Amino acid sequence: MPKTKTNDPGAHHASSGALIRRFLPYLANYKMVLCLDLFCAALTTLCDIVLPKIMSIITNSAMGVGITLTAGIVLKLAALYFVLRIIDGAASYYMSSIGHIMGVHIETDMRRDAFDHLLQLDHTYYNNTKVGTIMGRITNDLFDVTEFAHHCPEEFFIAGIKIVASFVILCRASIPLTLAVFACVPLMGVVSVYLNGRLRARFRQQRVQIGELNSTIEDSLLGQGVVKAFAAEDEEREKFAKGNRAFEQIKTLGYYAMGAFNTSTRLFDGLMYLVVILAGGLSLVYGKITAGDLVAYMLYVTTLIATIRRIVEFAEQFQRGMTGIERFAEIMDTPVAIKDAPDAVPLQPGPGEIRFEKVCFEYPDDHNKVLHDVSLDIRAGERLALVGASGGGKTTLCNLIPRFYEVTSGRILIDGQDIRRVTLKSLRQDIGIVQQDVYLFSGTVAQNIAYGKPGATRQEIEAAARLAGAEKFILALKDGYDTYVGERGVKLSGGQKQRIAIAGVIAMEPKCIVLDEPTAMLDPRGRREVIDTIGRLNREKGITVVLITHHMDEAAKAQRVVVLDKGKVAADGTPKEVFSQVELLHDIGLAAPETVELCWELNQEGFDLPLDKLDPKECAQALYDMVMA
Repeated sequence: MPKTKTNDPGAHHASSGALIRRFLPYLANYKMVLCLDLFCAALTTLCDIVLPKIMSIITNSAMGVGITLTAGIVLKLAALYFVLRIIDGAASYYMSSIGHIMGVHIETDMRRDAFDHLLQLDHTYYNNTKVGTIMGRITNDLFDVTEFAHHCPEEFFIAGIKIVASFVILCRASIPLTLAVFACVPLMGVVSVYLNGRLRARFRQQRVQIGELNSTIEDSLLGQGVVKAFAAEDEEREKFAKGNRAFEQIKTLGYYAMGAFNTSTRLFDGLMYLVVILAGGLSLVYGKITAGDLVAYMLYVTTLIATIRRIVEFAEQFQRGMTGIERFAEIMDTPVAIKDAPDAVPLQPGPGEIRFEKVCFEYPDDHNKVLHDVSLDIRAGERLALVGASGGGKTTLCNLIPRFYEVTSGRILIDGQDIRRVTLKSLRQDIGIVQQDVYLFSGTVAQNIAYGKPGATRQEIEAAARLAGAEKFILALKDGYDTYVGERGVKLSGGQKQRIAIAGVIAMEPKCIVLDEPTAMLDPRGRREVIDTIGRLNREKGITVVLITHHMDEAAKAQRVVVLDKGKVAADGTPKEVFSQVELLHDIGLAAPETVELCWELNQEGFDLPLDKLDPKECAQALYDMVMA
């Protein structure tokens, strides 16, 4: 199986500063909540800052330094600390509840914007990007943003207050000792930044690999019917095991990086305590500091170390959040290739005439040239059959009409209006598409029929189903129009899904319908019914119909047949005019010359013979069976 190309972060990664700037507008939407959260964070630091000072006063007073220690003083200090703890509890509750809820709101906003942007991306993006990877980016990657949005400003704000307060208070006790302790901080910062970079790289690799693993799982589960049909369970297990082992290895390396990071911080913790023990002890020996001040000093250093350690422990969460923001930014930075022009206007009502003027097209990712100077006029209300060998450009040509892809050169007009100058919404609302591989959404039959026309009444839904020839089988279902179709319409047959898709297009009331081999999954009777439905729509509603087909009998019922061969119009005319070019049809593999010629002559005499028989012997047998009957 060929390897799928993915749009994945590979060559360039944004800096932390750039990612934070990208994140700030979302945080700014909740600035009042954030300010109150930071105010509560400041209140929670009071206990940590005041406690060492209380212990210093009690110790010095007990040793006869300063005021005399009394029970009243102890009670007052205890009462002060009790009040601070009550304040701390209330502030912590706000931070833990409202602060986290703010993070949830931000995560929701980012997911909304990511999904909205994904809806605007064209087919090329989805052709080159695995769905599992996309899902991982807008779900798992943004989970960590909730914690990041809450804790990042809060943790750094608290750390800033404690570090500055500790530095000022410690300098008042002993400037040389404070400078010796804080000399370890820059070195600790340099090492932490280096190890943080390695940690972030590992987290990024984990995100990429889990996306790949999700894609493998999704591919295997969605294709479980094919897996069982080919007895390929062992191959799928091996494919999954390979991705699973790769994820295991990447995550193992991540924990090595995390272990190195955490070990370095503990070593620096020990170094700072060593400085306090050595320098503080000597200062006490030589009378440079009091015992109470040394006790307070040690407590402040403990607070400082705890603050740094908390920042270090937050580093993992920080890097997860930054990785989530980075992968979110990669979605948002994917350019929208097909969008409304600045001066775009709604498509004006018209009869449904379509014109291709020297249209060329090549796929933007691999520059594979598919169409070459195609000029074609499709008259309003015309029933046109588009035929040709596979790979000739039929589906691509039709995908250009609703601007699923953008023409490389030339232009397409609907009722004289350049489709690049009208809004995408109005354009696509006027063009109904029925694809060969029908996709039904999880829901009821009625919901799928009404998908293209939100708010459609039950009468409109039923009328569309009748016109599509789907009413009979729908009413035979357990709950009729309210029958649940299952994921991707799994509870319905291919033909039933095709009819519902056609009914959905009819409900839209478009001026033009494009059908890409709509009968490919139907039995002969179903094919005839669908073709009759298409003809009825064309006659009764005056809808312009473009039918892509490989069945020559279906093409024979069209008013006009266009043959596409290697991206060019090879023939254009009535069915009789086109079918008479038997050598052309033979060259592109649509039918054997003898078969087409013979069947056409007999059909002209009133026989109804299949024009899509490829083997002359089969055609001869069909003729014999008909005569004998």
